[in-house]
Amino acid sequence: MNRRDAFTTVALAGVAVAAALDPAAAQTAAAPTGSALERIKRTGVLRVAVIVGQEPYFHKDLPTGKWSGACVDMANDIASKLSAKVEVVESSWGNQILDLQGDKVDIAFAVNPTPERALVIDFSTPILIHSFTVITKKGFAKPQTWEEINKPEVKIAIDIGSTHDTIARHYCPKANILGFKSRDEALLAVATGRADCNVSLAVLAISTLKKNPALGELAIPRPLLTLPTNMGIRAEPDRRYRDFLSAWADYNRSMGQTREWMLKGFEAVGLTAEDIPPEVQF
Repeated sequence: MNRRDAFTTVALAGVAVAAALDPAAAQTAAAPTGSALERIKRTGVLRVAVIVGQEPYFHKDLPTGKWSGACVDMANDIASKLSAKVEVVESSWGNQILDLQGDKVDIAFAVNPTPERALVIDFSTPILIHSFTVITKKGFAKPQTWEEINKPEVKIAIDIGSTHDTIARHYCPKANILGFKSRDEALLAVATGRADCNVSLAVLAISTLKKNPALGELAIPRPLLTLPTNMGIRAEPDRRYRDFLSAWADYNRSMGQTREWMLKGFEAVGLTAEDIPPEVQF
């Protein structure tokens, strides 16, 4: 079980225990008063989970503390439709789900809709479709297929509990999987030679190599693996907020606006549309 699914299991277990001891209290504790949409309209604030150093999604200017990036632009556009302003809440890929459940944020971006997560949160329709890639260390042969790194002698570094973890273990079960607490630690293992490669979403891998070209090289093994990424929200009986976000996501993807936001987010690391492999779609 990976870390994110472990969080899901713990959350479900907690709800079950609370319900057994005091069903009424458990129901009250599990659901915030009123719907998310009502709270946003009442307060005029859309609370958004943001993550440091995850370009093109999120970029924090350390001297000023100002946030930018594709998902920040998306959040501002969503907030404008709700006559609200954005309030950022620093989080992590592993904690976003818990922040939603704990009513700390109203929306989490770039969340992959796994069955386990669907038991505890809700999702919009996809904002984009991801491709998975591999960052190889210098001197390591770029794999043309996933099977080429599915060998005991190949060391694959991943951040525990991420979709990178899931993909590596599913498609390369024979490889030596090295788990790290964060993606930065996994990349450091590749940079220092402790690992041969790192499985990473294409949008993250491209920006990583642009910032640090000495780290290694980008490979896009076959078959091309893709996964939708959605907005995550708290599960609640009132479906208006989810339906609004789904309509927003579908509209902006069809109009090409989502791609424009992503390309603008890549500008933070000096990337242009010409730098992005044709296999990587938004």
